[in-house]
Amino acid sequence: MISRFNLTKWMLVLALGVMTLAPVMADDYKAGYEELIESQGEYAYAFDFFTVSMLWTVIAAAMVFIMHLGFATLEAGLTQKKNTVNILFKNVWIISIGLLTYAAFGFNTHYPCGDWIIPNIFGIAGGQPWIGDLNAGGGDNFGYGGVGLCMTAYGDFIFQAMFAATAATIVSGAVAERIKLGSFMLFSLILVAFGYTIAGSWHWGEGFLNQLGGGEAAFYDFAGSTVVHGFGGAAALACVILLGARKGKYTKDGIRPILPHSLPLAAVGVFLLFFGWFGFNGGSVLSAAPGPLGLVFTTTALAAAAGGVTSIFTSMIVLRKPDLSMALNGLLAGLVSITAGADAVGVWSAVIMGGIGGILVVFSILFFDKIKIDDPVGAISVHGVVGIWGTIAVAIFGGANFVSQVIGVVAVYAFAFIFSFIVFFIIKLIMGVRVSEEEEVEGLDVAEHGVPAYGLD
Repeated sequence: MISRFNLTKWMLVLALGVMTLAPVMADDYKAGYEELIESQGEYAYAFDFFTVSMLWTVIAAAMVFIMHLGFATLEAGLTQKKNTVNILFKNVWIISIGLLTYAAFGFNTHYPCGDWIIPNIFGIAGGQPWIGDLNAGGGDNFGYGGVGLCMTAYGDFIFQAMFAATAATIVSGAVAERIKLGSFMLFSLILVAFGYTIAGSWHWGEGFLNQLGGGEAAFYDFAGSTVVHGFGGAAALACVILLGARKGKYTKDGIRPILPHSLPLAAVGVFLLFFGWFGFNGGSVLSAAPGPLGLVFTTTALAAAAGGVTSIFTSMIVLRKPDLSMALNGLLAGLVSITAGADAVGVWSAVIMGGIGGILVVFSILFFDKIKIDDPVGAISVHGVVGIWGTIAVAIFGGANFVSQVIGVVAVYAFAFIFSFIVFFIIKLIMGVRVSEEEEVEGLDVAEHGVPAYGLD
């Protein structure tokens, strides 16, 4: 047992040692810090800002990653319980293959565009398709993007990689409950690896949409109402047309509702998406600049809230009941509405944009049902239809060039639809894209995976 005297003695020895070493440690730290600051060159004054911005970038990337959990739970909740495992499995595949293909060649296709329209596919212009050592030019300084793109190359990669898989996730919900797993896995790989990155390069890779009017009338899409959400919505529409509706949905007596199995799970998914959207939009500031960051968070939240409110009242008037699924999609519609212009509009403009999005999504979902386009989760309406509105709205409320916005929408939507239609059609000819009627009735959990989500009834 240590006596009080001995304990006091050793505490004094420790204190003296720390006092002796502290100046040396402080000098070493100071010298290292000064060397680090000196290496920043003309940006030395903003090094602390660079550090905070890089930290915010990777936090935002993690928040976008959480959105994939939101998509998974939303899709699972809005469909039948016999297909839950299948939906969750597809979402595991999407994020996994999305990250790998984006590292393999997606990033170097996406940034920069190798030509006016044809992008740098496979990184040919750069000499290699894969990302390589992104710290080679310096991982602790402004060498990658300066103050405007205030992050390292790895920070940029991981943030954009989390975006990449979103397009295929949107398709996953629209084709749920009747698509062959293998066919979807192949299609989603091709869509994320090539379709999304090519279209994205036209805008974010300094391609032709970014060069409209010599750059003076460039297409404006801050965080991807068209380039991400619209692309996914248009791709989903092509697939649903080729795939057809779920059995029994549309009958000679009218529409037979196929009810969701867990609205609580769907609600959890939407709130996870709402949370992640702060990273989706907020990270697109590309730094921790306090002015834009605060504005983007505020416009994002208000637009979502407005979309929720207007969708609630619209469904109460049109459907004569407060429909929860419409309210949930209204929140998402508000978010999609503001994504293109979150940094370019004021707070009340954001409210108007989100509110109109909430109204649009209700009528859009009802319209697609009327023309027998079966979308179990409303993805085509939320991301595709409202994505158009959000992009055009930047011209109305944010000062973007109207003609350029229309060109951007037409170009991306047409490419996404045609690309997806061709790829999905070829897969349909070779492999087939739809499960048998018996498998559809049994449920894809057992038919495709051999296990139900909730155990045997």
